Amino acid sequence: MASCCSPDIFTWIQSLPPITQWRAGSMSICICSSPTSSHPSLNFSVTKNLENSSLSISIFADFNLPVPLWASKPLTINSKSSKLFDEATISCLTINVIKDVLNYGSNKKNPLIRFPKLESISGFKDIFNLAFLTLALLICIYEAPADLRSACLNSLKNQLTSCQSRVASKSLMKLLGSNLEEQWMRSLNLAITNWIAEIQATHRGLMMKTPSPLFSYAIATFGFWKVQLYCPVMAMDLVNSSNPCADERLLFSLNYHQLEGVIQFNYKVIVQEKWVDVMVNIDNIRCDIKRLVNETLLNERGVGADDKHFPSRISLQLTPTIQCNILSVSVSKSTDNPTREIGLERSIETSFDPPNTFLGLKVSAGETTTVSMKPWKFEQSVDGYSGTLHWFLHDSIDGREVVSSRPSKLSLINPKAWFKDRYSSVYRPFTRQGGVIFAGDDYGERIWWKVDKSAMGKTMEWEIRGWIWVTYWPNKHRTFYTETKRLEFREILHLNIC
Repeated sequence: MASCCSPDIFTWIQSLPPITQWRAGSMSICICSSPTSSHPSLNFSVTKNLENSSLSISIFADFNLPVPLWASKPLTINSKSSKLFDEATISCLTINVIKDVLNYGSNKKNPLIRFPKLESISGFKDIFNLAFLTLALLICIYEAPADLRSACLNSLKNQLTSCQSRVASKSLMKLLGSNLEEQWMRSLNLAITNWIAEIQATHRGLMMKTPSPLFSYAIATFGFWKVQLYCPVMAMDLVNSSNPCADERLLFSLNYHQLEGVIQFNYKVIVQEKWVDVMVNIDNIRCDIKRLVNETLLNERGVGADDKHFPSRISLQLTPTIQCNILSVSVSKSTDNPTREIGLERSIETSFDPPNTFLGLKVSAGETTTVSMKPWKFEQSVDGYSGTLHWFLHDSIDGREVVSSRPSKLSLINPKAWFKDRYSSVYRPFTRQGGVIFAGDDYGERIWWKVDKSAMGKTMEWEIRGWIWVTYWPNKHRTFYTETKRLEFREILHLNIC
């Protein structure tokens, strides 16, 4: 098992002396080392080039003969600066690192990246170290020799999932902006998916604990809560499946996607005469299944981009973490008492049998009943001082919950079943891209708590826990295979009672 060096690369390069004081042509620091001398370490190196007054940054495997794994673009040395790495040089290096992380994804477009002055970015040191460790993880997955990869991957993963890195991740995502954030996470989770595939191929037939790369973060600002989350489908927990799937092409299409979710709430604090009302309303709940590789690869190695999981259930639970000031909790939606539209159709069929039969006339009668229903059912529930929101997808034919049922074999081969061509049908319960959006116009219900006035002037914590289920039923590919997976997340949000 690798030892975790927890390197502070930013502080290290900031402390490097002028190149005129170097005793060698390069200086290096360990990123990840092995406890045994027989395995190499992963090192970060700065090399000087006196011919054109530049520096180059590299990552290499420290064998007896070093093996280069990555190199930056040349960085010009500013002769007028007292620091070897001044703000302009560090900014160029950071952009270089971010672009190389994005280049490991399926989107090969050269993104335009602009940063404000580094001195104005709070916690930039941790942001830089996080970006660099992310690049090191991708390099370890794709470029490193097998013995080094197995020794260092868990160490790098532990560093990236530490509390310090989680805080830095939120700052990095804010700095990148939403569009680059999505590209960043698709690039990272493509690498994670490949890593999990390697683990499963190496330990085929054994139940191995795979990495848990669910990434989520929460934002709380005036009157608004937001949780953003990403998780590779391959890393989600399997809830049920029809049978082991031997169709490698289908598995490739299913596995090389990720779930992307956004949970947004609006909240109000209303001071009453004897208590305080805290009201939380649904703003937007969005859930999408996005591909991690391009459509060409999905067609070549898989069964295309149309056969993938779809959201089948979402549950969100909001709970005040300290409840001594809570008086009550209420929800705004009653238990459903739906009206049923029943259309009754009667028919009589007659036919004449051939001659020489006992009766020459056959009569049959039939009756058809139709019931109209929405595919998504929304419910609210209360448990203690927790308020929970539930969305269930139902089979439009028999009304059963999709997440806890399986289609019949007859429906699996029926080209007119509701889940066939499910992203193009006019009656589809999803967006054209295969996701769902629950907005305040249709799901504007709320949860509200009565809080004792003694909480005035304080900051209270609310925990949001969520569970998202995704299901695969065949779309265009002919198969009897079905499965459902689930992820769980948890975030803390803050609210000022004033």
